[in-house]
Amino acid sequence: MRKQGFWGIAAVFGCAVSLFSFPAFAKGGDDAADGSVRKYDIPTGATASPLFGARPFTQKMLQFEEFGTRAIPPEESTNSVTLAPPADCKSSPLGWQIDKVINQKLWPAPMREANTYRPNPWQMKIGNCIGYTLKTSAIEGRPPGELYAHQRYDEFTPQRFFTSVQAGARMNTGARDVWQKHQYSKGEFGPGGLYYNTTGYTGSDGTTNGITPRLHPLMPAQNANSVWTFDGTLPPKLLMARYGEPLLFRHYNGLPIDVSANNGFGHHTITTHEHNGHNPAESDGFAAAYFYPGQYYDYRWPMQLAGYDSINTDASDPHAGMPEANGTITKIRGDWRETMSTHWFHDHMLDFTAQNVYKGNAAMMNYYSAVDRGREGSQCNYSSSANVNLCLPSGTAMGWGNRDYDINLVMADKAWDKNGQLFFNIFNTDGFLGDQMTVNWLWKPYVDVRSRRYRFRILNGSVSRYLKLALVDATGKRVPYWMIANDGNLMEHAIPFPNAQSQDLPTQGIAERFDIVVDFSQFQPGTKLYFINTLEHREGAGPKEEIPLADILSGKYQGDPAVGKFMEFRVKEYAGTDLSMNPADYVEGKKKMVPRATFTAAELASARKRSFEFGRSGGTDEEPWTIKVDGGHGDIADINRVSAAPDVGSLEVWTIKNTSGGWSHPVHVHFEEGQILDRDGKAPPLWEKWARKDVYRVGPEPNSSGTVTMAIRFREFLGSYVEHCHNTQHEDHAMLLRWDVMHPGEAIAIPTPEGGWEGMFYEPSYVLPTWRTGITAAATR
Repeated sequence: MRKQGFWGIAAVFGCAVSLFSFPAFAKGGDDAADGSVRKYDIPTGATASPLFGARPFTQKMLQFEEFGTRAIPPEESTNSVTLAPPADCKSSPLGWQIDKVINQKLWPAPMREANTYRPNPWQMKIGNCIGYTLKTSAIEGRPPGELYAHQRYDEFTPQRFFTSVQAGARMNTGARDVWQKHQYSKGEFGPGGLYYNTTGYTGSDGTTNGITPRLHPLMPAQNANSVWTFDGTLPPKLLMARYGEPLLFRHYNGLPIDVSANNGFGHHTITTHEHNGHNPAESDGFAAAYFYPGQYYDYRWPMQLAGYDSINTDASDPHAGMPEANGTITKIRGDWRETMSTHWFHDHMLDFTAQNVYKGNAAMMNYYSAVDRGREGSQCNYSSSANVNLCLPSGTAMGWGNRDYDINLVMADKAWDKNGQLFFNIFNTDGFLGDQMTVNWLWKPYVDVRSRRYRFRILNGSVSRYLKLALVDATGKRVPYWMIANDGNLMEHAIPFPNAQSQDLPTQGIAERFDIVVDFSQFQPGTKLYFINTLEHREGAGPKEEIPLADILSGKYQGDPAVGKFMEFRVKEYAGTDLSMNPADYVEGKKKMVPRATFTAAELASARKRSFEFGRSGGTDEEPWTIKVDGGHGDIADINRVSAAPDVGSLEVWTIKNTSGGWSHPVHVHFEEGQILDRDGKAPPLWEKWARKDVYRVGPEPNSSGTVTMAIRFREFLGSYVEHCHNTQHEDHAMLLRWDVMHPGEAIAIPTPEGGWEGMFYEPSYVLPTWRTGITAAATR
C-alpha cells in the first residue's frame, strides 16, 4: 500500500490548503520582486526570493564540518544519557541537550536486533502531545526481530561510531571542533591556513562556534521549523570513512512531535539512505523503515568492497586496503575495482523525501581506500606502477583523509519567502525549482584556493534542477580541467574538458556526483574564476536547453534566474610543492586509475533481463508518475509490492526507458553500481564509458537518451531496496518501486515494515508476475 495519498498528506498537516499561507503563483509575465517581468514559474509557485541587500560573492564558503568517529567501547557505557524531550510539542530539544548526546559515550550498546527493550524516552511527552497514552514504545525505531537484524553482524561488527540528532535550525556551538580530523592545527585548516577561519569574520578562528543558519550574513537566520539539519546546525556535515572499518551511525530523531510544526513542509518521521553504499537492506534507509521523534535508528555500514565473498578472498591484492594514520595499508578482501569515493546520505521517507532533503536532511561522505587515501606525495602510483596510491589532490599533513586541497561541494537551488525563510511548494508534482543557487548552504559564496591542483567533489543536491557547469576566468574564457570520478566511483581514465563531446561538464542530474581536478597553478594570485550554470529550466519537468556561454556572460540571457555565475574562486599564492597526480597522465591510452570489471559476452547473454519504463501511464492527478516493469501495467508506488527479486550473486541486465514524452528522469538504483552498456543502442559518452553509475539519466536533456541499458551484480547482502526517479517530487508522487535481493530458489516475498508511535510491525508483501524471472517470462505470458 501507499503510505498516504496526496490529500492525505495535506490532512496530516492539519488541513488542505489554508494551513500554509502560500504566496500567489507567479506564472510567466508576473512581476518579479525587482520590478522586472518574470518569464518562467521560478521559483515554483512563488514570488522571487528577496536578497535583503546581499551581493554575490561577498561571503566565504563554509567547508563541510566532519562528524568525527570514535571507537566503540568494548563494554557498555554506564553513562545513561538519552535525548531529552523538548519543552513543548512544536520544538526540538535545546541545543545543549543535543550537544550532550553528540558528545556522550555510546549508550545503550548497539544490538544485532532492534532495541525494543527500552521505551522511547519521549513516551510521556508524546502522549501529552498527541492526546492519548502510548501503550508501548521503543527507544530504537528499527523494525523488530530477525527481518531487520544486522546481517553478518559478528563478521562486520562495528568498530567506530558517530551520533547525530536531526533537529531544528540553531546556532552552532562548536561541539564537533574536537572531532575534526585536522583538529584545526594541520595544513590549510591550521593557523595561517586558508580554512582556519571558518567564516571570514573575527572570532571564527579554528571553530564553528557562532555560525548561524543563514544563507548570507545579510539575510535572516532560518527558524527552527524552517530548516532541519544534522545536529540542527551549519556547516553541512561530512563523514570520513575507511574501507575495512565497519561503522555504526546512531541517528536520533529530534524533530517536533507535532507534525504541523514544519513551516509548511517536511515530515517528522525519517529514514536515512546512504547513497549508494554496499550496505545490507536494514541499513539502506528503506522508505518504509522510518522512525519517530524521540527514537534512534542504528545504521551499521560494513564498509567492505563488493565482491567480498568471491574476489580477493585472501586479502592479498594491495589495491584493496584500509589506509592507516602512519601511512601504511591494511589489506582487505573484495574487488578493488568496486572502490567508491564520494557518497552522500539523506532522508528517504516514503512520500516526503523531497521535502525532508530540501529542508536539510543531507550530508556527504568520503570513502578512503588504498588507491584513494587522501594523502598525496606518499607511495604514489605516478612514481612507480608498484605503488597503488593515486595521490589525488588532498594534502600531506596526515596519513589519510587530508582535505586541504580536496573540497566537497553540494550545489542546490533554493527559494525563500518575504521573511527570508526557506520555501517549498508541496502541491507541485512536476518538480520544484528554486530561483537562487546555493553552495554548501550559502548563497553565491567565494572560496580561496592556492595556486596548485585541487579536487572538487560536486554533488547536485537539488530537488528537481539539473545542472550543467562551466568554469571560466574573469574574461569568460573556459578553464580546462579533468573529470576523475562519476557517481562517486573513480573512473578507469580521466576525461579532459573541454573535449570533442562536450566543452563543459555533462548534464548533472539530481544526486549525481562528479569529481573533477582543476589546476590553479596556471593563474596568478589575485585571479578570480567562476562556476556558471548554463542549463535553463522553465518548469520542474526537466531542463529546457543549454544557454550559450556568451549570452550568459554578456547579460543577453534574461530567463531562468538560476542560470549564470553562482560561485567564485579566488586564487592565492602557494609556497609549497604540489605532490598530487597529474590527471593528464591517466587519460585514455595512458595509465589507468580504477579499471572497470568486465563481463563476457556469454555472461551478458545469459543474464536475466528486466525493463523499467518511467512515464505517466496509469497515474492520477495526485500521483501522476508511474513505472512499467517488464512490459506490464504502469504502476504508482506501492511499498508492499515487489517488482523484481534478483538472486544474490547474480548478474542482470536492466533497461531503463523514458516513456513520458518531454519529461526527464534521473533514475537511481540502490545498493549496487552498474555499467552502462549503451544509450539508445549507441556507445555511452566518454564520461560514462569508463565509469560505474548509480544514477541513470533518461530524457531529452543534453548528454542523455531515451533508453539506457546497464549491467549490474548483486552481492553479499539481502533484503528490500528501491529504484526511483531522483527528481524527488516525481519519486514522492509516486515514481518508485521496490526490489528485493533473495537467495536462489526463494519464492516467498519478504514482509513489509509498517508502524506508528507505538511500534513497528510487518505486513504481507505481494509480487509482480515477473518478479523472479524477468522479461523473458513477460514476453511469453
